[in-house]
Amino acid sequence: MSVLLEICVDSPEGLAAAIAGGADRVELCSALELGGLTPTPGLIGQAAVARIPVYAMIRPRPGNFVFGEGDIDAMLREIDAVRSAGLAGVVFGANYADGTLNHTTLERLLRQCHGIGVTLHRAFDLVPDLDEAIDTAIGLGFERILTSGRALTCIDGIDDLERTFERAAGRIKVMPGSGVNISNVETLLKRIPFAEIHSSGSTDAPPVSEGARRLGFETPTQKMTSVERVRALKEYCRRA
Repeated sequence: MSVLLEICVDSPEGLAAAIAGGADRVELCSALELGGLTPTPGLIGQAAVARIPVYAMIRPRPGNFVFGEGDIDAMLREIDAVRSAGLAGVVFGANYADGTLNHTTLERLLRQCHGIGVTLHRAFDLVPDLDEAIDTAIGLGFERILTSGRALTCIDGIDDLERTFERAAGRIKVMPGSGVNISNVETLLKRIPFAEIHSSGSTDAPPVSEGARRLGFETPTQKMTSVERVRALKEYCRRA
């Protein structure tokens, strides 16, 4: 059985490249250099006609995942907009200040998600107690957990990833993400039999405007989705 490939994108070009490369599902964001924020209405509209499932990030601002009432109100509205557009699902998470999953906020957001799929994102990677967090995610009814194993990259967090996968025991999908690419996917999948993986499939983007970079409108770490990198990952996933 092949492994499902999810590609995260934050632009119309990225969306087109992910689809052309053979992605099975897209995580739609804006500002991936900030870890991903809620995509714009225009990008959501473009994704609504994609021929593969698209899940939209629900994150109204950069920074931590400790959300106040204003943030939560924005997230509820964003969930409504994504569902109204006809996308397949949403991706979100919320923590208390100590990193524990905020059960109350997550439950409130999940109630707004009737009829669409829901992924718990890497807010999970801030939790102090893996077993408790996994059980919380299962109890709340999330479809899957996107995680790097509480590390900067999946390879760094592979021990926690293995522990999470074993604890989940098929009760919830566990999808590794952060730094997954064609050079390390074999290492990851040979150790842990994931059914899904998450990647940006990206490469460094050439600077388009030195003026824009000088004024801070374009970051030095700008990335772009690569059709070739997505295709190579998809080919490996097909054989896995």
